[in-house]
Amino acid sequence: MLSSVADPSTPLPGACLVPVHEASAERDRQWWRSSVIYQIYPRSFRDLRGDGIGDLPGITAEIPALAELDIDAIWLSPFYKSPQKDAGYDVADYCSVDPLFGTLEDFDALVATAKAHSIRVIVDLVPNHCSDQHPLFQAALAAPENSPARDMFIFRDGTGENGENPPNNWQSHFGGPAWTRITNPDGTPGQWYLHLFDSTQPDFNWDNPAVHKEFERILRFWLDRGVGGFRVDVAHALIKKSGLPDWGGRADGASIEGFPGHEAPMFGQAGIHDIYRSWRKILEDYDGDRVLCAEATIDPLDRLTDWVRSDEMHQAFNFAYLHHPWDAGNLRSTIETSLKAFDKVGAPTTWVLSNHDVVRHVSRFGQAPGHTRPGDGLGPEDQQPDHDLGLRRARAATLLMLALPGGVYLYQGEELGLPDHTMLENSHRQDPTFHRTSGERLGRDGCRVPLPWVADAPSYGFSSTGQSWLPQPEQWRELSRDLQEQDPNSTLNVYRDALALRRELNLGHGSLAWWPEHDAQSVVALVNGNVLALMNMGSEPVELPAGELLVRSVPEAGQDGFLAPDAAVWLRLA
Repeated sequence: MLSSVADPSTPLPGACLVPVHEASAERDRQWWRSSVIYQIYPRSFRDLRGDGIGDLPGITAEIPALAELDIDAIWLSPFYKSPQKDAGYDVADYCSVDPLFGTLEDFDALVATAKAHSIRVIVDLVPNHCSDQHPLFQAALAAPENSPARDMFIFRDGTGENGENPPNNWQSHFGGPAWTRITNPDGTPGQWYLHLFDSTQPDFNWDNPAVHKEFERILRFWLDRGVGGFRVDVAHALIKKSGLPDWGGRADGASIEGFPGHEAPMFGQAGIHDIYRSWRKILEDYDGDRVLCAEATIDPLDRLTDWVRSDEMHQAFNFAYLHHPWDAGNLRSTIETSLKAFDKVGAPTTWVLSNHDVVRHVSRFGQAPGHTRPGDGLGPEDQQPDHDLGLRRARAATLLMLALPGGVYLYQGEELGLPDHTMLENSHRQDPTFHRTSGERLGRDGCRVPLPWVADAPSYGFSSTGQSWLPQPEQWRELSRDLQEQDPNSTLNVYRDALALRRELNLGHGSLAWWPEHDAQSVVALVNGNVLALMNMGSEPVELPAGELLVRSVPEAGQDGFLAPDAAVWLRLA
């Protein structure tokens, strides 16, 4: 994919560059500051046992294929023992492997194989809530009010004459009230417990020191087994405001008129930072530079950086970047705001375009303006995305993202250019969001469909028996990994080429300056070291400056010295 563009001897207007971010000093080049971390959703990655559900041995078998992507680590979504009411985010035992996925021995084998390929294993930690089948919650249900067992969770008396109404008006992320009333052992109505998510996911009471002690035990259990760190689920939700006051804003705490997110009483409370300072100290007891990454939906970005101060977490997901629209001005602003905010606390910015909770970016970028569905997921009754346009834009957006300094998160299957399964029938849906909202929100199943490995195999090579816990769309045959490996212009090979160059050129530890020679309303053009990355988000071709073409998002990008719309390139500057 290498070729020549124009005359590389042409002088560059270096003095005109607009600097935004300086390269990391040698002393600050820890691996996590420039990391590429690949998210694996275990039940949809690879099934070696033939039951239609992905497993840990399936992940281990494909570690060599992942190593070809030049990644630093894999992050595993939950694989713990669980009733699977919320795809494993309802944990019944934090120190065991659910039989669906294998055994602890399988996990140890996975860690060992990954280490042999210089890949770390990061595990998902879910500290805000557990399953209602967790022994601690079962003990709380059996215990009397105000007992130590019940104090592990957030139980309150109801309001109204007989306590028949919830303690406050908080709503669940998945729809409906965030409170459920229990029945006492004698059959009478009892107290209410808080669950910011499904009713089967009671929230822990982080005001109780016993909860802190339990999670410190869990951290050490997995650190002792060699994990490289933890992605912390809803990391901003652990501490609730004293008194649990009513809240008239969004259930997820996102800012709306009259209800700014920083006032949400269930998110972002000051005491939460002491928890992560104590966790950071635990990780520092272990060798290998272990990491903490926050999933914290916090706005504005200046507040999110509180989670990554030097004695707290190492990384935090940049959701502002994930949700950027197809607009050059907006994207430039998001990149610049992100880098400047995180630079103030000496932390790396992370970049991400897809994960297990959002519509894949191939489908998002293929949607017509004004035709986005509120909530999550797209279905057969929605206007369907333009797949070809979405894939073209997704490849361009990924190429630009991989040129940015900082850390990158990839979601399994995006290297194949997978879209969401937008034609998934409702009868197959399993996400609790769909069921708690009576189908008003479709949920996240469409981005969680099992991967296609082999075009002409049952279930496209996901499972030898052809079973698949969610059906795969027929179009995925053409996107199967085996076919893409043979095509030098495939999405897979664009990822491979760009990721290899990102490492070779050390772009993750690099700098960023804006290239001023193009219209900032249609083109994003940035310089990292001596690499110029350009993405054309406008409707007309743009002329390229002199330089050596290193990688391009589509085969025709850079031909005749021009960059077509919805395409991106990297040029090595003279």
